[in-house]
Amino acid sequence: MINQKLLVSGADFFADDYEINPYYTAKQIDVAKAMAEHAAIVDCFKQAGIEIIHVAAPKNCQDGVYTANWALVKDGVAVLSRLPDARKAEESYAKTELEKLGIKTVTVPQDYLFSGQGDSLRCGKYLFGGSGYRSDPAAQQFAADTLGLQLIQLHAKPQLNPDGTPHINPVTNHADSFWYDLDLALAVIDDHTIAYCPDALDAASNAKIEAITDLDKILVDLDECTKGFACNLVSTGKHVIMSRQAPKLQAKLEARGLTCLTPDVTELKKGGGYIRCVSLWLD
Repeated sequence: MINQKLLVSGADFFADDYEINPYYTAKQIDVAKAMAEHAAIVDCFKQAGIEIIHVAAPKNCQDGVYTANWALVKDGVAVLSRLPDARKAEESYAKTELEKLGIKTVTVPQDYLFSGQGDSLRCGKYLFGGSGYRSDPAAQQFAADTLGLQLIQLHAKPQLNPDGTPHINPVTNHADSFWYDLDLALAVIDDHTIAYCPDALDAASNAKIEAITDLDKILVDLDECTKGFACNLVSTGKHVIMSRQAPKLQAKLEARGLTCLTPDVTELKKGGGYIRCVSLWLD
């Protein structure tokens, strides 16, 4: 069983002051609605039998609801994230809260970017890591080595300007992607199964995944991946808390005997985050 204990915060300070990914727009954020959505997601976690560790939302942090980006945790050790400048206040807060739980914290070396669980997905002995946007390959390798995992380094397709050049986010000053964190393009269903969208990844990444022979793979189509945030889910191996805008993936999962819970999420996705993003796997 996976995802038996999750750390969540809250959407109290959810806002769009910094457009740090392609999903943030000038559309007004409804904080009350975001908080209600978050509560509904957490309720689904509880229905799935997941233990919830709830900490207060970090003050005045618009993305503080997305706890997945705080660290990557395994066996009582957390490799802490190094986030874009607009999210720096979350780093020390995450360290403090994790250490209160008795979790040992480790910092990635030098100034490498590392987006935590958002860009680093554990599946059995493997660590699927995204790079090129929010995480540096060296940081992913450090996390894999620290936690005793085998790194599969992947790269999502970039967001492009009209002239075909990579788009540089004006807030982060880094290249951007509609899959800026890997958990928007790949999901872990259990220790032996992943779901992923081949059209979100480059050719080299798809070749790496196809070469893995000891994992079962479920394909997710591009439309459900992008518009429905299909891959941004939480699975325990029995229950899957996922988007209700991904009926094709839901049907595939239910055909495997999984029970799917589908809370309505519209406001939180304005920040480029969804169900996986608001939860940090602790066990």
